Amino acid sequence: MRYWLWLVVFSLVGCQPLAEIRNENILTAVGYASVSEQRGRTDEEKRIRAMRASKIDAYRELTEQVYGMRISARAGMEDQQLGVENTDGAVDGIIRGAEVLRSYPVGDSYVTELQLDLRRMERMKSHGEVYQVPTHQETLF
Repeated sequence: MRYWLWLVVFSLVGCQPLAEIRNENILTAVGYASVSEQRGRTDEEKRIRAMRASKIDAYRELTEQVYGMRISARAGMEDQQLGVENTDGAVDGIIRGAEVLRSYPVGDSYVTELQLDLRRMERMKSHGEVYQVPTHQETLF
């Protein structure tokens, strides 16, 4: 009788997935920003800026996952010796339909977690026009 009990227990344990099954249409991203490094007259203003900066950082990470990152590298040589090396990275794209899962402080930083359903983003592509984003825009904060 005991043998059968152990056999049933081990059979049930074997049916449990070892890892969480991941939906391939869902992307997640985390953005970070330091509160103390923000400009602002008050701590509250700095905290609000950090919240916004962490959200933008999370969107940047989502954009990298969806569109990839463009890498540009250059190396100079003089008298057969390697000189200055430069590497730049850039990401460009439009993310629509992302949801903020959580936004919270951690020490001196602010963290924002985003989630993007790629099917939802695909459905939203026909909504609205896409305009060039200005390179520099003044805000209240």
